[in-house]
Amino acid sequence: MTQHAVSDAWLFDLGNTRLKCAALSTDGAPGEVRVLSSETFDGLPAGRVAYIASVASESARVQFLDALAPRFRRIAIARTMPRFGRLRIAYAHPHKLGVDRFLAMLGAEPAWPTLIVGVGTALTLDLVDGDGLHRGGRIAPSPTLMREALHARAAQLPPSGGAYVEFADDTEDALASGCDGAALALIDRSIDQATSLLGARPSVLLHGGGADALRIDAAHVQPRPSLVLDGLARWAMQERAP
Repeated sequence: MTQHAVSDAWLFDLGNTRLKCAALSTDGAPGEVRVLSSETFDGLPAGRVAYIASVASESARVQFLDALAPRFRRIAIARTMPRFGRLRIAYAHPHKLGVDRFLAMLGAEPAWPTLIVGVGTALTLDLVDGDGLHRGGRIAPSPTLMREALHARAAQLPPSGGAYVEFADDTEDALASGCDGAALALIDRSIDQATSLLGARPSVLLHGGGADALRIDAAHVQPRPSLVLDGLARWAMQERAP
């Protein structure tokens, strides 16, 4: 693997449950990805500038910025833009589109046309055609959120555990296969609809903290765990350009 010279800039992806970071290499690529605590922020690096993508709550974002302030001379927060290079967002009000979805679409180039699937607190799907036009997307509960919601309404249903099987003979497996299966079915339907809309099957990229569980029955999906950081790196290189 090629080693890139590391700059004094860092990329941060702060979600609802995880914090990922990577150094921004001088050639514009993210370095090795680190996963840090999103509660204590232990192990934060230091440098000249921090580039941030965040879909966390306002209170969590403020705490994170307070932790970064002594370590960096400048902090730049990514926002969803209606256009970036060839990428054009479908939303009439782009600020309503989560910055993680925007950056994941940006990071997917040059794999367009692409269906981008994010698995975090929510399950998100976004379709980008070969010209970089965002054709829109979907948002649904992730399998983890489904399990937690069921447990909150019916405490006898465990919030985790079990394995995916087509027809389960115990509750834990039934929950795992039902919630994972709902997500997989939505992905499969979205692939079919995207293929019909575009006239060709798009590539399918999967990212997010809950992505591994869905790879069981999604062999046609390419895992891209650092997709948001890839997009953030592209945004950062333009932001820092003179």
